[in-house]
Amino acid sequence: MATDPGATRDSSASDATDPSHPDPEQAAAPDDVIREPEDVSPDTTDGETGQARRVDEEGHTRPLPDESDRPSPKAALVYNPIKVDGDALREQVATLATEAGWSEPLFYETTVDDLGDDVTRQALREGVDAVLVAGGDGTVRAVSEAMSGSDVPLAIVPSGTGNLLARNLRLPLDDAAAMISAAFDGDVLPIDVGIATLAREDGSSEKRAFVVMGGMGLDAAMIANTSGDLKKRVGWVAYVDGAARSLVKAKPFPVMYQVPGHRVHRSNVQSVVFANCGSLPAGLDLIPEASVTDGELDIAIFQPKGALGWLLVWRRVAWDNSVLRRFRAGRRILALRTRDNAVRFTRGVGIDLAAQSAQAVQLDGDEFGEATHVTARIEKGALKVAVPRGHVVPGTEPAATKGSAAELAAA
Repeated sequence: MATDPGATRDSSASDATDPSHPDPEQAAAPDDVIREPEDVSPDTTDGETGQARRVDEEGHTRPLPDESDRPSPKAALVYNPIKVDGDALREQVATLATEAGWSEPLFYETTVDDLGDDVTRQALREGVDAVLVAGGDGTVRAVSEAMSGSDVPLAIVPSGTGNLLARNLRLPLDDAAAMISAAFDGDVLPIDVGIATLAREDGSSEKRAFVVMGGMGLDAAMIANTSGDLKKRVGWVAYVDGAARSLVKAKPFPVMYQVPGHRVHRSNVQSVVFANCGSLPAGLDLIPEASVTDGELDIAIFQPKGALGWLLVWRRVAWDNSVLRRFRAGRRILALRTRDNAVRFTRGVGIDLAAQSAQAVQLDGDEFGEATHVTARIEKGALKVAVPRGHVVPGTEPAATKGSAAELAAA
């Protein structure tokens, strides 16, 4: 059947004016409209933000610079899911990060095999500008170990049993929002980190960091004898049970110890504690003069003789250090009192400890097995801690001397 060419042309002309059948040639022709990037909707899928990112030569992504020509900073949260409500904490951190103008945070959970040090190193490799940690003293210790020597600030969100570092830094223990916000716009305080090398009977050795205190002897045995279930139920009070069980079998053991620059001592001791911080739970001050910024370890050598010796130790810690020393009249009384040798104190950049037989060792409240030789050294200012704006830690310089977390991220 023949077709009418004219009819075909008329049909094409009609289609050109029909929006549902545009002419391909006309649609492809350029027009006079100038398009801007924001005229085009972002191509995203559910759950994605559509945030622009730059890919470097190695394939890693980073946020594009903002209007001030710097990358939007990003934080990471490392938390112990047993100690905290992970869902609520992640939501709170993400909300406060957005309000502070930071990128979406990274989240890492600790496990039995990774106490927090490995995932923290992953976060640092991602180029985060701040790290938040939430968990017990062991989690804080592990994360601090991974961050030691970096310039990335660490914000401690108090949680868990002891919160010993947070207590010694006088951080708010019941205000998680204040500590989360400190990660984004707080002051930064450089604090010291202790490094302990533990030599085992089999010839192996292990190097670990601590931020509060470590010890060899009775204090470590007390921690090893503390029931984990009881600790979960009653908190630090569980250590009383551990102490009672440890004292029954406690026997002095011979050690040789030396503080660098001083002579070697030999003594029969119950415990040797090397501390970066001096305060314990329940308001007890083991070493009131200890400072987290002085570049030195404070060392306590416990060598009581019999029940009377232990009473003298308890009086020294619970009454003299924790009560009398806080008042002028009390300090005058202490100055007149005859010194006893139940517990001796010294200070230095480190300590070398050698025992005749392997003894229990603890770092920041976690047991680390037994060792025959412990070498502890201090690394001054190795850890940057984020604290709330204007927060002052007794015995330290103002935190803001190093700049805020946000200023460090922008540098």
